[in-house]
Amino acid sequence: MGWFKRLFGSKQEDSETALSNRSESVAANSASSEWEPIPAYIDADPADYELVSVIATAIAAGDQPNSEFVVKNIYQRNPEAKTVSLIAASLAAGTHEDSQFVVKSISKKRN
Repeated sequence: MGWFKRLFGSKQEDSETALSNRSESVAANSASSEWEPIPAYIDADPADYELVSVIATAIAAGDQPNSEFVVKNIYQRNPEAKTVSLIAASLAAGTHEDSQFVVKSISKKRN
């Protein structure tokens, strides 16, 4: 019966729920605007591009010398994100020794 009500229900109920959902998302956006995401990877140093490209294409080519590869982007781990994730995982592992942790995102508070 619930899906009949959703299918044939009045549009006024839909607009009321849409307004409440919109107000919740606005509140969430204003709270999240205080935080700046820290990227897990940053652009690599341009001086390293040639060496990294040669090594990556040599590994990818393997036994196929006639193949071509184009390296478009080269990234390296963000040292700040790496340090923060190691500290957070270490603190969490202190209370749960036999666990594994994955840090999905890191943000810092804007000044």
